Amino acid sequence: MLPMDDKQLKIMMKRMGITMKELKAKRVIIETEDKEYIFKDPVVSVMEVKGEKTYQIAGDAEVKMKVSEDDIALVMEKTGRSREEARKALEEADGDIAQAILNLSS
Repeated sequence: MLPMDDKQLKIMMKRMGITMKELKAKRVIIETEDKEYIFKDPVVSVMEVKGEKTYQIAGDAEVKMKVSEDDIALVMEKTGRSREEARKALEEADGDIAQAILNLSS
């Protein structure tokens, strides 16, 4: 690839119909079925090509295990602990109910 400076690259991208800008964001949350990825103070770039937008997120993510309310209720019932204690125990046990109960019982 030929070496280019930023100005030349922007001109070439504009000719190809590509625009790129930075999006100011305080926090980005990505939710999957079993986890949440939380980016605090991320760098978010938006690239648009032919009407389609692509978002790129850069930064450190905190990964949190999603815990169901039924699992929390079960751990609370079996241990007599608070909702927050049960949630924390389940997160630390990676969703393993038996391990969370054992951790809170000992």
